[in-house]
Amino acid sequence: MSEQDWQQARLIPTSGINGQEEAERRATSALLAVMSAVREFGVALTKPYGAPATWLETFIEVPFKSADGKKLYPDGLIRARRGAKSWTALVEVKTGDGVQRTDQVEAYLDVAKAEGFDAVLTISNEIAYAPSVHPVTVDKRKVKSVALHHLSWSEVLSEAIKQRVYRGVADPDQAWILSEFIRYMEHPKSGATDFDDMGDHWVAIRNAAANGTLRANNEGLVDVVQRWEKLGRFCAMELGRELGADVLLGLSRAEVADPQLRIDMQKKMLIDHGTLSFVLRIPDAISDVTVGVDLRSNRVSAHVDLDAPAEGRQATRVNWLLRQLSDAPPQLCIDAWTQGARQSLSELLKDARETPDKLVADSKKDIKRFRLTATTQLGSGRKIGKNSFIGSVLDVVNNFYGEVVQGLTAWTPKAPKLPTGGRSSTESAGIDTRPPPSEVDDGRLPSQQQGRQGLLAPPSGPPERPQWLDIRPVAVDGSD
Repeated sequence: MSEQDWQQARLIPTSGINGQEEAERRATSALLAVMSAVREFGVALTKPYGAPATWLETFIEVPFKSADGKKLYPDGLIRARRGAKSWTALVEVKTGDGVQRTDQVEAYLDVAKAEGFDAVLTISNEIAYAPSVHPVTVDKRKVKSVALHHLSWSEVLSEAIKQRVYRGVADPDQAWILSEFIRYMEHPKSGATDFDDMGDHWVAIRNAAANGTLRANNEGLVDVVQRWEKLGRFCAMELGRELGADVLLGLSRAEVADPQLRIDMQKKMLIDHGTLSFVLRIPDAISDVTVGVDLRSNRVSAHVDLDAPAEGRQATRVNWLLRQLSDAPPQLCIDAWTQGARQSLSELLKDARETPDKLVADSKKDIKRFRLTATTQLGSGRKIGKNSFIGSVLDVVNNFYGEVVQGLTAWTPKAPKLPTGGRSSTESAGIDTRPPPSEVDDGRLPSQQQGRQGLLAPPSGPPERPQWLDIRPVAVDGSD
């Protein structure tokens, strides 16, 4: 038997997983063990929830009793202790299609309160449609003294990849452990999946929006809009894990405080125009990336806005942009706005490369802003795969960032330069600052006759002795 057929021993094997219950138990144990073994990873997942930055203690299936005497077994428990500060959370895990149950989550909230714990953390493939929203709606009174948090497996995997690939793990053995965990999470049998379904109502809502017959009372409208928001968060996570950066959705303060405002806005846009959109905020990128879908035209697009240079001829400003788009697709659309213009000039990149002046409306009016837009066909399928809606959105985001955005840098003015030839700025400007010849000839030396080179005309003869230097000795008795 060839060695190529030998199966390598793994720290976290996927063999032997025969059902969702076994997948949940193994995923829980693997995650909590790695969180306690790899300090950087454990801190990254728990510090945002108030845990001190320290090594974690982790346990699985810790037994508790409810108020009515029923035995409860949360999937796990996490404890972080540093000095006098201690943080403890119960953990409930679901994999595959498993979803968190309200009664179960509320029961663990009661246990956490009775035990004096700080939080309940749920983990599943569900992605919350807003950072402050939990997938399960619970009695608000139960979260007054105990915090309720949620992590999707996509978030867990993204954080593991960023820690291992980009931020680094100090200890090589810990780095190998985290690599094994990533390998396990990406295996289909682990039960950890990315966002892959627009839901049961997708086809009906998509068709109604495309036909212009969508109304606020259509069944499933809210579900589709919430799934769109989840897709936006997943796009941010997926791009972030590839860049090693914390990519976030661009939300206003009002939307962060009240996520329902954003849901209502998206519903209105979908009903009135058949469109949906979200904004990705990428660290150190030239600008935010706006992603939008138009179900009536069946197109998906991504665009970025950037300021034009504040100096130079208009053609020079256009060429400054074109030089940065060497890897961009020829069908990229460029819009240029001049000062005070309500409409832009618009050209495809391939045409602008041949004739840059097509983007110059008036050589006397400054170009102030550019917009770069990539548009492609929108998939229709509800689930990830061939011709899927989700796949087409992910593709346009990744391609647009890789081919366009990451190569863009903002314009910066050149540093000011001194006049050449040893001349002053006034001399370079042709300003004659020399005094009239008459003031030089009569021997007067006013301050304005002194230039950068000193006195313009030296006095004739030896200098006059100042009176204060004529000091004679005086006798002690008062005589001279």
